[in-house]
Amino acid sequence: MQITIPKKYIILDVFAAICILVSFILVMFFTPIEMTMGYVQKIFYFHVAHAWIGMLSFIVAAAASFMYLIRKNSVYDLIAESAVEIGLYFTIIAVISGSIWAKPAWNTWWTWDPRLTTTTIMAFIYAGYQFLRQSLDNPDKKGRILALYCIIGCISVPLTFFSIRGYRSIHPVLIGNTSQGMGMTPPMILMMIISIFSFTVLYLALMQHRFLYAKIKEETEAEKYEMEYEDE
Repeated sequence: MQITIPKKYIILDVFAAICILVSFILVMFFTPIEMTMGYVQKIFYFHVAHAWIGMLSFIVAAAASFMYLIRKNSVYDLIAESAVEIGLYFTIIAVISGSIWAKPAWNTWWTWDPRLTTTTIMAFIYAGYQFLRQSLDNPDKKGRILALYCIIGCISVPLTFFSIRGYRSIHPVLIGNTSQGMGMTPPMILMMIISIFSFTVLYLALMQHRFLYAKIKEETEAEKYEMEYEDE
């Protein structure tokens, strides 16, 4: 089977690569160095962006799962599958980068902080989604079960986002007026926005390729099933 990558995919890929490169250069060489933590604080720009994409991706997956239950169209199931896989990777990187940032900030790689704990739980929930997808065989039954699992699992997203507001937390707050804010300067805030935008573009580029892969895989498996059925 010959696979042709659509031109619009390539355009978005190039734009995403440019955005990530520009974001990296700005963070490393032009963003002010934070007075307390120094150079290691720059990890936070990428950490926040990965955490944002992780939560966004799970919301996309839940929305696609909801549409699948209504329309019974496998396209929505493939979107959910793609979003969960990408979101899981981004969330894992967010947890790892957060630990690297936390070592000089809190003098520990890990603490049972509400934000860290709920983010890790969220990652395990969607890792369970991946395991469940591999375990079920019946397409219709699998689609319904996974859709319900994803919608229920998405509750972990607002729990993660609001965890530092409802409970005592040492994790810095980026949005909202709290006593635990980062105290970021305007250039730092601008860089945070640029970083989040850049990784959002990258996420869209990854989503289009992951969805294309899922669609081709589904078509290949359907053709294989038809051939086996004809042989019988």
